[in-house]
Amino acid sequence: MSKFVHLHVHTHYSLLDGLTKIDELIALAKSEGAPAVAMTDHGVMYGIIDFYQKCTKAGIKPILGVEGYMAPQSRFDKITRTDGRLNYHLLLLAKNLQGYKNLIKLVSLAHLEGFYYKPRFDWESLQKYSEGIIACSACLGGELPTLIRSGQMEKAKKRALEFNELFGQGNYYLELMSHPNLVEQQQVNDGLIEISRELNIPLVATNDVHYLKKEDAEAQDILLCLQNKKKREDLDRMNMTDGDYSYRSTREMIEAFVHVPDAIENTLLIAEKCNVEIELGNIQLPYFEVEEGYDEDGYLRKICIDGLQFRYHKNYEDVDKEIKERMDYELSVIAKMGWPSYFLIVADFVNWAKNQGIVVGPGRGSAAGSLVCYLTGITNLDPLKYDLLFERFLNPDRISMPDIDLDFADIRRAEVIKYVENKYGKDHVSQIITFGTMAARAAVRDVGRVLGAPYDFCDKLAKMIPMFTKIQEALDTVAEFKDIYKKEATAKQIIDYALRLEGVSRHASTHACGVLITKKKLTEYTPIQYASSADKSIVSQYSLHPTEDLGLLKMDFLGLKNLTIIESAIRIIKNVKGVEIDMDKIPLDDEKTFKLLQDGETVGVFQFESSGMKRYLKELKPSEFEDIVAMVALYRPGPMEWIPDYISGKHGRKVNYLHPKLEPILKKTYGVAIYQEQVMQMARALAGFSMAEADVLRKAVGKKIIKLLEKQKEKFIEGCVKNGISSDLAKTIFSFIEPFAGYGFNRSHAACYALVGYHTAYLKAHFPTEFMAALLTADQQHIDRLSVEMEECQRMGIDVSRPDVNESFELFTV
Repeated sequence: MSKFVHLHVHTHYSLLDGLTKIDELIALAKSEGAPAVAMTDHGVMYGIIDFYQKCTKAGIKPILGVEGYMAPQSRFDKITRTDGRLNYHLLLLAKNLQGYKNLIKLVSLAHLEGFYYKPRFDWESLQKYSEGIIACSACLGGELPTLIRSGQMEKAKKRALEFNELFGQGNYYLELMSHPNLVEQQQVNDGLIEISRELNIPLVATNDVHYLKKEDAEAQDILLCLQNKKKREDLDRMNMTDGDYSYRSTREMIEAFVHVPDAIENTLLIAEKCNVEIELGNIQLPYFEVEEGYDEDGYLRKICIDGLQFRYHKNYEDVDKEIKERMDYELSVIAKMGWPSYFLIVADFVNWAKNQGIVVGPGRGSAAGSLVCYLTGITNLDPLKYDLLFERFLNPDRISMPDIDLDFADIRRAEVIKYVENKYGKDHVSQIITFGTMAARAAVRDVGRVLGAPYDFCDKLAKMIPMFTKIQEALDTVAEFKDIYKKEATAKQIIDYALRLEGVSRHASTHACGVLITKKKLTEYTPIQYASSADKSIVSQYSLHPTEDLGLLKMDFLGLKNLTIIESAIRIIKNVKGVEIDMDKIPLDDEKTFKLLQDGETVGVFQFESSGMKRYLKELKPSEFEDIVAMVALYRPGPMEWIPDYISGKHGRKVNYLHPKLEPILKKTYGVAIYQEQVMQMARALAGFSMAEADVLRKAVGKKIIKLLEKQKEKFIEGCVKNGISSDLAKTIFSFIEPFAGYGFNRSHAACYALVGYHTAYLKAHFPTEFMAALLTADQQHIDRLSVEMEECQRMGIDVSRPDVNESFELFTV
């Protein structure tokens, strides 16, 4: 045999024991000339899509599977440890797309219904979902190996026949492994060979890979200690030092199983049988039910026309030409791209939230540049009034799903998710898993603890690594760290192991804001599980990028504390003063609000609280909404250096423009190019770019894509020359644009967050006591914040009474 297919490996996404990283595994398999590799995590499918994509790219066939846990009886039985086995291992591989989908369903059932120490499926679920699956009897933890080890050969033969009948002849294999140090493994191999010869059930040689190189065995052992909260010296702990669980070469595998050549041949046979093609990139939007007589395009248009009446108090026929043309243009682009249902879905739950009195942010990111979003109620800022560009949101020349992120009052975000679950079905909506990886400092501390090194020493070692720096970088650049590594044996040992563990997945958690909404049931696309034993909300086992690659609709539902403060303040004002505040109707040129900003009295004001921002506000003396939009965009590392230019421009500094066409674009910002949208406008005005082309330039500069940047610079200069601008001046203008474009902020996002900031400032200026009560309530769990806010109350002349059993309510009350 010239090639061997590795049929049993564990990816680094396994939270149980995974040191193997997908990239390293595929690189080694490719160097070995292996035509295929199987990946079978313990009880989960976390890394499947990443593995599938990388294998396909490398020209290696991915064999998709899982090493599942099977309940001895029913998956619903919760037996105790003393009553018998909790589970048996069973290796399952997908032959085809149906098998892959059945694996998803089995793994999901195991987590949602069968979880007891481990996620467990049972015989009943195997009977239901066995189609398209190849099963193998698994390692020493499998049911057949367990029976053989306990001397129950006849029962083992009976179970082998039952498995063979369930999966079908040629789809069930007896799994041999090579661990010469394990007496039990040899006993099991002999028993399986006997069963195979007697019952005509095929054998297969597999390789249980938990780390790639033999020298990684100790790093793997340390990882197991970490995950089981043990020290290396502890005797009562799980360890794998009794065998070789590294990636073995073709030659090693053939030599290990020379006495059973059919077991080696069957690895290739299985590889030939397994052919799964996962559809990627095909958008799977949920079905949105529209009113009778409309399709999705027509219904979105109807909602926009209704929105014209709500926003501008005019019919379509009477509205300004600019508004009409912008609406028609955006709707045509959305229809052409196939996204009407996306906007309908978002508008539906946003407007539901507003109708429930949940404060929704005015917008977030580039979506505020869309008039359609404004008309349907998704955003709350007029893009025409504030020069926000649709093409910054959707580029008609580049088909990609819209990305509308949404802010809700943080204490009511769950209500919106619940509404979406009820509308589309609980089995169509989930949150998204995310994986925390081991960072440099944590790896050093954890390894030191496992090795029994003193805490002070480990802490000192960890702190030598600069924040956000990898261990190898620290060894290369930090003299003190390099010195201790060379001179102290304990430090060297800790750092060497930490280098190997750095970047390994440490734990799973729930993505802060991502929510999936699927067209069919979730388990048609992704395995699912509970967020935790305490939190029974559903999460996908595929993380953010895999779900996007599958074409699933991912929405970001963000909880923003400041919106909760606004909601609480409005409620308190109504209860105390009988005044109902509609934040959509407050004036954006309120003198009292701007006075508060000019004086820097901005404790509790969103985006404007820091001491540096207060100093700049006092210097700037903002007098219009445009000023606070600019400050939101400028007060960041990089563009902060241009704040003095903006301030001096506001107070009369004469601005010189490189070309007259720049003046209308930069006049509002006193010659400082603050926004990405300004870069796009300059490309259109000077070089004749379309807005879609200008967005490509904006992306090239902002993301520093060198090849694309050179191409765009050439195109920009050519366009300028065609428009009568000399080549030298065009180059000078591009040099002017480039640094600004690198730091440029999304104006749509800045305008939306400036509006939230203005709203909090307005409430503080006009209803100070009610606003501060809402602020204190929102921060009641944070002592540091409370002390700052109580000092602010004192400065404002507001008395904060102590808690009193006779007087106090649950929250801060006026």
